[in-house]
Amino acid sequence: METEASLLIVLCGIALFSLFSGPIGRGSLTPPMVFTAFGLLLSPIGLGLIDISVDNGIIHAIAEITLILVLFTDAARINLKYLWAEHDIPIRLLLIGMPLSILAGALAATTIFPELILLEALILAIILAPTDAALGQVVVSSRHVPERIRQALNVESGLNDGIALPLLLFFASFAIANHGHEQQTDWLTFVTLQLVLGPLIGALLGWAGSKAINMAIERRFLSHEFCNIYLLTLAFIAYLAADLAGGNGFISAFAAGVATGNTLKKVNEEIYEFAESEGQLLNLVVFFIFGAVLLPQVSGRMDMAIIGYAVLSLTLVRMIPTYLALIGKRLRIETVLFLGWFGPRGLASILFVLLLLEHAQIAQDRLVLDTVIVTVTLSIFLHGVSALPGVRTYAAALQMCKQRGDDLSAEHQAVASMPLRQFSTGKPGDRGEK
Repeated sequence: METEASLLIVLCGIALFSLFSGPIGRGSLTPPMVFTAFGLLLSPIGLGLIDISVDNGIIHAIAEITLILVLFTDAARINLKYLWAEHDIPIRLLLIGMPLSILAGALAATTIFPELILLEALILAIILAPTDAALGQVVVSSRHVPERIRQALNVESGLNDGIALPLLLFFASFAIANHGHEQQTDWLTFVTLQLVLGPLIGALLGWAGSKAINMAIERRFLSHEFCNIYLLTLAFIAYLAADLAGGNGFISAFAAGVATGNTLKKVNEEIYEFAESEGQLLNLVVFFIFGAVLLPQVSGRMDMAIIGYAVLSLTLVRMIPTYLALIGKRLRIETVLFLGWFGPRGLASILFVLLLLEHAQIAQDRLVLDTVIVTVTLSIFLHGVSALPGVRTYAAALQMCKQRGDDLSAEHQAVASMPLRQFSTGKPGDRGEK
C-alpha cells in the first residue's frame, strides 16, 4: 500500500478513536496502547494492509518533526524557578537517578549481550533512559496521588529527554567517527559545535522570541489564535537556525523551550493548548508507526535475552537507581516503589531510535533496535494497564499509613504544579476513579 494511503488509514483511525474517546478514557486503555495495537493489526504480521519500510523518508520526517515539538513543549512546561525552589525529588531523579540508570542499563546490556561493545551498550541505555509519564496518564493526574509525587514524575519526564539527547548525540557521533575513520580532532570539533552552538542559539532565540510575544500581547498586536502558531514557528526556527550554524537543531529546540517557558508570561495556557492539539496528533501517529512499522521488525528475532533485558530495564535498572537517588528524602518505601515502577519508556525512546537509525552507524544496530522495540512495547502495555490499579493500591497504602498515624509529611509537601503532557481522554483525575 502507498505511504499516502497508509497515512489516510491512521488519520481515519485517529478520527474514529476521537469519537469514542470518552468511554475509552474511563477504562484502563490508553491512547498509546490503542494506536500501537491498531498499527500492529494493520501491519505485515497482522492484516497486511500496511507495509512500510523503516527507512521510509516520511516516517523519519514525522519522527523528526515530532521530536522537535516534544523537546520544545516538554521543556517549556517546566518553570526553572519553581523547579529549583520546590521540586527536589525530580532534581534527584534527573541528576542522580538517570545517570545511575544509564550505567546500570549499560552494565546489564554488556552482560546479557556479549556481542555489544561498551559504546553500543551505552547508546542502548541512553535511548531507554527517558521516561514518558503520559503512558500512565492517571498516575500524574489523579487527585488520589499526592501532588508532590505526581509532579515529580511529570517534571522528570519533561526534562529527561532533553538531558539524555546530548549524551546520545555524543556517543552516536563517536560511533560515526570510528566507523568512518575520521580524525579525532575533526570529531571533537564537530561534537563541540553540535553541543555548544545548539543550546546557545536555542536559548537566545527562545528568550528573544518570548520577549517579542510578551510585547505583542501587551500591545494587543497578537491574537490568541496566532499565539500557538507563533510558538510552533519558534520551535522550528530554533531547530533550523542551529542546524545551519553547525549546531544541533534538536538540542536547540529543547533550549528554546526552556527559555520560552521561563520568559513567556502566559506559557502555561498557551503551551498546554498547543500540546493538546498539534502535539497529541503527532504523538498518536508515532505510536501507530511504532505498531505498524517498528514492532513487526522484531518478528522472528525476539529471544529470551532481549525479553530479559527489557524486563530488567523496566524494573531493577529503573527502581534501584530511584531508591538510591531518594535516600534521605524521608519518603515511605511505598512511594519509592511507586516512583520506581512508573518510569515508562515511550515516545522519546521511539524517536531516539529512529534518529539513531537514520544518522548513526553502529555494528549492532539491529540488536539495539530490537531491544528498544521490545522494551517500549512492554512498557506501553504494562504501565498502561497497571496505572489505574497502581494508583488505587498506592492511595490505599497511604490511607493505611495515615490511619496508623505514620508521618506522611514528605509525600504531602506543597509544590507548584506544572502542566502535564496529556494523553488523557478526559479531565485530570477522572479516568475510572470514584
